[in-house]
Amino acid sequence: MNALAEKFTANNFGSIFLYTNEAHPGEHYPHLTAMEQKYDNAKDLRDIYKVSRPIYLDALEGPCHRAFGSMPNMTWIFNKSGTIIYKSDWTDVTSVQMMLDYLLKVKERRRGGERLAPFKVERLDYRVQDHEGFQNGLARSGPKAVTEFRDAF
Repeated sequence: MNALAEKFTANNFGSIFLYTNEAHPGEHYPHLTAMEQKYDNAKDLRDIYKVSRPIYLDALEGPCHRAFGSMPNMTWIFNKSGTIIYKSDWTDVTSVQMMLDYLLKVKERRRGGERLAPFKVERLDYRVQDHEGFQNGLARSGPKAVTEFRDAF
């Protein structure tokens, strides 16, 4: 997502990372109980995954996370007036790029004089499952996270 965010900055698109909670807490990254702990975890996230976008912290109780769907890896795109124009229950670079490219084309069409009216679309996208990367993330959290995830299935 970093490269995509950087690519579209020139087109006046902004991007943030909202850090909500630990999806799979373990010994190394336990369930969050203090904002200082959340801040430290966010710094690790920035450093480990090389996140170059601003990282905002949700409040400890997660009101923003709950308000926007409570999924562990969502992406939302808002227009300048705050209207939701894209919502995905999983972050996928290809899907987000398709939407940003589409929005640029809409902007060009409007500049060309077309009168466009919004409408809603629902579609099913597909993403690559990075099983190894996911397992590595669980292991970074600790053995408890690995065991609990395995036992859930």
